[in-house]
Amino acid sequence: MSRSVTVFAPSPTLRVTVEPTTGGEVEIHLHPGGQGVWVARMAAHLGARVRLCLPLGGEAGTALAALLTDEGLEPRAVSTAGASATVVLDHRGYEGEQDAEKGGRVAASSSRLTRHEIDDLYTAAITSALDSAVLVLTGPEHEAVLPADVFGRLAADARGQGTKVVADLSGAALEHALRGGVDLLKIAHDELPGEDGEAGADDEAELLRRAGRLRERGAGTVLVTRAAQPPLVLTESGAHRLEVPSFTAVQFRGAGDSMSGAVAARLAQGADVLSAIRTAAAAGAVNVTRRGYGTGHADAVEAVARRVEVHRVD
Repeated sequence: MSRSVTVFAPSPTLRVTVEPTTGGEVEIHLHPGGQGVWVARMAAHLGARVRLCLPLGGEAGTALAALLTDEGLEPRAVSTAGASATVVLDHRGYEGEQDAEKGGRVAASSSRLTRHEIDDLYTAAITSALDSAVLVLTGPEHEAVLPADVFGRLAADARGQGTKVVADLSGAALEHALRGGVDLLKIAHDELPGEDGEAGADDEAELLRRAGRLRERGAGTVLVTRAAQPPLVLTESGAHRLEVPSFTAVQFRGAGDSMSGAVAARLAQGADVLSAIRTAAAAGAVNVTRRGYGTGHADAVEAVARRVEVHRVD
């Protein structure tokens, strides 16, 4: 078994941003984006070989393929008849804004996959996963992109062949992935479903109860992120709270995706689950000090990880 990571990324996006400069000029940047890309980027920063299984089409798809390869990722692309999604963001007038998605959304397009494209994407993902230590499942931009049962099939088939599955999902995609079984689920506290499907709990004991129900339904370990609050972890051996160094945030999005990428990289490299989660928490802390999603130097992440404390919750 290789020590590589496969990331299933059904909704890549070409991001075009207009950024103001101190001299009154503008800079125009093109970046690959979308949850799967951001997860893959952090895994690669931490030394994992990353195969990114994703649909690409049109001029945006051509640009995405080149940009991803330039980052050192390995796109396993499925060609699509429709163009890949693109978003154009104008950040002029939003200097100092901590939410990088705030800005003038000049234009945006979305994409969905045909039945044959979904089949090809599944085949690319499971073929790559069989030669990887870890498969990461990331979600679609919206539920119309592809049927949710794809996530259940991928989880079941990958785990059935000995590949660990990390899921960063919510909604219907999460429900199906749980049926297939996942080794580690990363989920935000406001997405943790309650008994009647309600979300939004803040109480630590209630969050752990909800995490316990997810373990009963197919998640081996549940990592619950809580924005600025300490993350919670529920494993087979019990519940834990992570105390993570706090830094001044430049922007607060992307920390969760960085955590998923980091935990996948460390699991692929042979770390035990709590050690991998310590690195994940550090990666999330480092990411908010930077403008880019899924970014952070490995030495910075490791330095912060040494200061992450794991406390048993009785």
